[in-house]
Amino acid sequence: MKPVIIAGPCVIESAELLDTVAQRLVGINKHLGTNIIFKASFDKANRTSLHSFRGPGLEKGLQMLSDIKEKYALRIITDIHESWQAKEAGQVCDVLQIPAFLCRQTDLLVAAAKTGAIVNIKKAQFLSGRDMRYPVQKAQESGAAEVWLTERGNSFGYNNLVVDFRNIPDMLEIVPTVLMDCTHSVQRPSAGDGKTVGDRKFVPSMAMAAKAFGATGYFFEVHPDPDNGKSDAANMLELDKLEGLVKKLID
Repeated sequence: MKPVIIAGPCVIESAELLDTVAQRLVGINKHLGTNIIFKASFDKANRTSLHSFRGPGLEKGLQMLSDIKEKYALRIITDIHESWQAKEAGQVCDVLQIPAFLCRQTDLLVAAAKTGAIVNIKKAQFLSGRDMRYPVQKAQESGAAEVWLTERGNSFGYNNLVVDFRNIPDMLEIVPTVLMDCTHSVQRPSAGDGKTVGDRKFVPSMAMAAKAFGATGYFFEVHPDPDNGKSDAANMLELDKLEGLVKKLID
């Protein structure tokens, strides 16, 4: 069975960007027989600075994601930050993602579970893999048909993350689908004078290490020109490098 692959820009910057990325994902799916899920955020509600770009918002953003879904026949995932967003997002998205900082927010988990969409819960930077059984229980007991977990590193002092890959097999004891977030895990949070920075050169290594520890899926934020991306510029993988990396992961 091929792994779950999630890929797309960090935030919805424009319809043109979404089209560019979606076209490449369709090509990869055709070449490699994958079924990549398209990811983009309608609102980045947890940016470091008040003045950072957040996205088009719920209504416009969901319409843009719906257009991508209809035009390219791609499955869609987006993240929600407040429980009232779940119902509308669930009408468009196949998977609703719970951000790491919010993975213990009971009302958010319950609302996501009730939509009927798959719920992907990102592990908080302050929790162990085994701790994630409690967020999973909240979602499952609220009616979630399927719950995924995603590893994205742990806080390591100030302005840094470290990945303990033992969290992957630990979380596989809780749910059968555990993804590695290969781009957020290379972040250096708030280390860039009012923004999060990082080092994308480690993204392929994060992916391959996660494969060695049994990950059943991978999450990549990608962009055709990541250095000029409006969010997570330092961490997003270059779009033209995605196919080669996915091929290594599925071989």
